[in-house]
Amino acid sequence: MRAVRLILILSLIIVISATVAWASDAKVNKSALGLFWSTGKEEGELFRKTQSEESEALDGNDELDGGFSSLDGMLQWAIGHSDPAKLKEGAKSVQHLSDDELKKRQIEIKELMEKLKMPSDAELMKIAIDDLNNSSTTLENRLLALEEILTLVEPIDNANDLGKLGGLAAVIRQLDNVEPDVRKLAAWVLGKASQNNPVVQKQVLDFGILAKLVKMVRSDVVDEATKALYAVSALIRNNQNGQEIFYAEAGDLMLKDILSNSTFDIRLRRKCVFLISDLAVSQLENADKAELPFFRDHVFLRAIVNLTSSDDLDLQEKALDAIKNLLQLRTISASALKDFCALDKALERMRLQLQQLMEDEDQRDYAQDVEILRREVELIFYKKLEKGFHVPT
Repeated sequence: MRAVRLILILSLIIVISATVAWASDAKVNKSALGLFWSTGKEEGELFRKTQSEESEALDGNDELDGGFSSLDGMLQWAIGHSDPAKLKEGAKSVQHLSDDELKKRQIEIKELMEKLKMPSDAELMKIAIDDLNNSSTTLENRLLALEEILTLVEPIDNANDLGKLGGLAAVIRQLDNVEPDVRKLAAWVLGKASQNNPVVQKQVLDFGILAKLVKMVRSDVVDEATKALYAVSALIRNNQNGQEIFYAEAGDLMLKDILSNSTFDIRLRRKCVFLISDLAVSQLENADKAELPFFRDHVFLRAIVNLTSSDDLDLQEKALDAIKNLLQLRTISASALKDFCALDKALERMRLQLQQLMEDEDQRDYAQDVEILRREVELIFYKKLEKGFHVPT
C-alpha cells in the first residue's frame, strides 16, 4: 500500500510542477480545484526552503515509517525529495500549452488527489488492528501493524480511541506471540498509550495483564525486558490501583532482583531505579497511606546505594535521585543507611569522583549538576541522622 501511495505522490508532483509556471503571473492564484499557489518567491527559493525544512522534520524517514498526517505533508515531502532542476524544467514546458491542455492537467491533478485522500488516524488504526486480528498475517506485516499503532497512539485522543476500536485487546494478545520482537512491540504500544493517561491505564489494567508484563521484565531478550518494564512503569505511574496490583504481583521483588544482580543489562537497571524513585515520590504524595515494607528492606536499600559506585554515570545519578526521595519517607532509617548501607562512604566516594570529572572540560557541567544533587542528598541524610547540616569537607 505504501509503495503505491509513493508512486502516486511522485506522479502528482510531476503534474504539479508543470502547472506552477502557469500560475506564476499572479501573486496568489486559486485554481478551480481550490488549490492556492503562492508565487511571491522564486521557484528555486521555494524548492530550497521546502527541502531544508522538510529534511529536518523527516529525519530518520519518520514519515515513511508512520505515514503522512496530511496531503500537504505528502506534497511537501515529495517536493523536498525531488530534483529542483527537473521540476523547473517541467514548469517551463507548460508555458507553451494551450488552455485545453492546461485544463486537462487540472483534471489529472484532481483525479490524483482523489486517489490520494488520506484516511483518518482512526481508519489507519483500524487497518492495523485488522492485520493483528488476522491469523494469516505474516510476521513482517504484524510487526508493521504494531509499529503503525505505536506511532498513532502518541496523541492522547488516538490512545483513547485504541480501546474503542478493539485495539487494546488485539495488542494484548500479541504479548503471547512466540516472536520476541512482536511481544516487545506490543508492550511498547501499551506503555506509550498508557503514559500519563489514566483512561488507558484503567482500560489496560482491567485486562489483568500487569502480572504478564512483570514476568516479561525477566525475559532473556533484553529489548523485550526493557519495553515490558517501560509498560509497567507507564501503567502504575500516579496510579494507586496499578501500584497495588504491582506489589501484589511481587513487582517489588522483581525490582530488588534486578538491582542486586549486576549481570542485568544496564538499560534495564536504569529503568528499574528510575521506577523506584517514582514509587517513592508517589508514596510521599500519599502520606495518608501506610508505607510499604518494601522501602524499609535493608538489602534493597543497600542495592540502591551500591549503584552509586557504578561505572555508568547516568545510573549513578538515577540512584542518587532515588536515595533522595527514599530518605524523605518517614519509615526510612538514616542509621540503617549509614551502618548497613554505608551511605556516608558512598557519598564521599562520589564527591571525590565528581571532583575529578570537573577537571575534564567535556564533563564539567554534568559533574557540577550531579554534585548539586549529591550535596542535597548529603544534607538530607545528615539532618536525618540529627547531626545538623554540617557536611564533611
